[in-house]
Amino acid sequence: MTPVLFASLVAGAILIALFGVGVVAILLLRARAESHIRQRLAPEAGGLEAFEDTPSTPLLASMARGGRVMEGIVDTEGESGRLLLQAGWRRADQRVLWYAFQAALPVLLAALVLVFWAFAQVPNKGIMLLLFSFAAIVLAFLLPRWILRGVAASRQRRIKSEVPLFLHLLVLLFEAGLSSRQALASLVREGRGVLPELGLELELLIRQLDAGADIAEALKNLSESVAVEDLSTVLAVLRQVDRYGGEVREPLLEALGVIEERRSLDLRERVNLLSGRMTVVMVMFFFPALLVFVAGPAFLALIRALGEVNVR
Repeated sequence: MTPVLFASLVAGAILIALFGVGVVAILLLRARAESHIRQRLAPEAGGLEAFEDTPSTPLLASMARGGRVMEGIVDTEGESGRLLLQAGWRRADQRVLWYAFQAALPVLLAALVLVFWAFAQVPNKGIMLLLFSFAAIVLAFLLPRWILRGVAASRQRRIKSEVPLFLHLLVLLFEAGLSSRQALASLVREGRGVLPELGLELELLIRQLDAGADIAEALKNLSESVAVEDLSTVLAVLRQVDRYGGEVREPLLEALGVIEERRSLDLRERVNLLSGRMTVVMVMFFFPALLVFVAGPAFLALIRALGEVNVR
């Protein structure tokens, strides 16, 4: 590599890193300006300015606003809001920490790139620096979304595992003569130990009902926010019973049968996939060893016989 080309690559990598840091700084300043404007126009409104009401430092609040602006650039359809609800991060302090992480990640990645440039001793250092700078910019915008989707999916799986027990408890409470609201309130009071994730969602549901919300609308909002198919089936049954009346035990038992059948099919599918993977493992590792063990003696005897024939 010629010195001129190497110097050009190094200069390009440094410019890309400085550009990333500059973009973060501009976003932070823009977020601060928008926050002041919103406070002057509508001090009582929520949103970005709501971060200042949390018990956090001004620096953390500013970073949270910058992270919110970065999220708005990447997420134009509001997916992050749904993922935050599915992850269970509803409190203001949780969201402050998350948005601050989004704002701090580009600075951290830029620092890692500069450390690589200062201390790494590798061939073609300029090309590697250019590639790392590009990867840092991409990861700064995409990595938070990947992390948030993983956390939300993990919590959805935990809620899905709690739905059968939730159904059994509901059937018992309805058989005891409780109404839908009373049964849900009883689960919130006494079932937090056995329904840790679903109990949080039901507690929020009870608060909405105590504030005067319609139970059918509240159940629909819960179904849409959590986005777990099994739970949506149960909540749809509760909405129909609340709207049209009638026996609730039989529909819940039917829903439980559908959920258990669906879980059985999912388990069979996982077993089939696992069997296929184990077949690949056996062919790659077990079959060669078995072939050597079974056919090895015969192969060695054949070689010895051919060697004796050649000697004769």
